[in-house]
Amino acid sequence: MASEDPKIHLTNNKGRRSLDSVAGFTTSIGLGSIFTGTISGTGHTIVLGRVEGNSELDGVVVVGEGGCWIGDITARHIVIAGQVEGSIAAREKIEIVCTAKIQGSLNSPFIAIAEGAVHEGEIRMGEMKRFTDQRDRD
Repeated sequence: MASEDPKIHLTNNKGRRSLDSVAGFTTSIGLGSIFTGTISGTGHTIVLGRVEGNSELDGVVVVGEGGCWIGDITARHIVIAGQVEGSIAAREKIEIVCTAKIQGSLNSPFIAIAEGAVHEGEIRMGEMKRFTDQRDRD
């Protein structure tokens, strides 16, 4: 899979509201890399390799297409395009891209799940709010 181009280009897609404020990632787990342990801090993190552990972050966490996270993810915003086995909790928003495969609970005030994404687990949200997706407008 390393030779294939990703279907979703998360790092330069300014249509994704969760990524609009991200000027760069302070932590990067690259393709083919494995990180074991706890990640914490205030910066933005992108995972294109594999993480085995938990996070407590105040920034944006992106698990890119081809990336894998085994453990719990807690952050302000979370975007998943790869695989996750564990609980995902975002203080503001979770965005699940069409290439995502998730086994575990989701907990956030806002959760967006694209058609084609796979999720097996529980979903918990705050009060229900309706919105119109601005990306669908011409």
